[in-house]
Amino acid sequence: MTSPINSVPRVDVHCHYLPDFYRQALIDAGHSAPDGIPFIPQWSEEAALAAMDELGTATAHLSISSPGVHFGDDRAARSLARRVNEEGARLARAHPGRFEFFASTPLPDIDGTLEEITYAFDELGAAGVVLETNFHGTYLGDAALEPVLAELDRRAAVLFLHPTSPSAVCGGGTRGPLPYPRPMIEFLFETTRTVTDLVLSGALDRHPRLRVIVPHAGAVLPALASRIDLIGGKMTGTTQPMHTALRKLHFDLAGFPLPEQLPALLSVADPDRIHYGSDWPFTPLPEVKNAAAALDSTPLLAGDLHSRVMHDNAYRLMKGDA
Repeated sequence: MTSPINSVPRVDVHCHYLPDFYRQALIDAGHSAPDGIPFIPQWSEEAALAAMDELGTATAHLSISSPGVHFGDDRAARSLARRVNEEGARLARAHPGRFEFFASTPLPDIDGTLEEITYAFDELGAAGVVLETNFHGTYLGDAALEPVLAELDRRAAVLFLHPTSPSAVCGGGTRGPLPYPRPMIEFLFETTRTVTDLVLSGALDRHPRLRVIVPHAGAVLPALASRIDLIGGKMTGTTQPMHTALRKLHFDLAGFPLPEQLPALLSVADPDRIHYGSDWPFTPLPEVKNAAAALDSTPLLAGDLHSRVMHDNAYRLMKGDA
């Protein structure tokens, strides 16, 4: 390893892989500018390991980012999900302890997804599953996804959420409600939207063994929690449904959580359920390094909280102790 930013090893729960065949699948499906960003970032196995060494990352949990693997055809989505999952498993075998992977699924194809979950966990040793915030307009609290959540709950699985474009544009257009790349604003509201749906639909209460990681420091949830509780609580007949859920959910710090997001997140979340995330390579390495250095120096993570967020919490989560 080269000299890391900080001597405390990191466990990264939010980073991505883009093998060449997946990159080509994106291009073939019209996603050469996925979610309105200008290009597909470069990725390779060697570059991933080099970036990890620069960051002092001991283990990276790889996932396929938005727009996922389903581009309109169930059969093609099943094939691509299988292929990216087998590649994730190969990376984990080739670099023991360095890489783990969250399996992709061909949602909204329910039967194909249940089959792929079984294969990914039982044959490939997946560390969890990644689900996008919506699948062609179906958000994660929708009753149609109940069989998938039930199977993941049965397995007490780690469920990593990742935002995608709002449903009106997720079919491959280049513009969203505003003419800016969707990761800038829309991704945060997508995450907020689907977690709110999971909470107010009762899906999280029905599946209490799910271990859900919410990305990007909780998105806008900390700022809107009281508003959701006031209005959503009246709708559901429950008291503080969102604040209660926020103490049980897990969160990663991918993106730019300082200076605004981390203080808000710490006001609503259990600090033992907060984890490091880089979002590399969609966040360029210089920006990842700057964000990591800020997390290393902030007094908000003083004392042993820093080491808990950087690695201890993730080790406990992946062992099933959190």
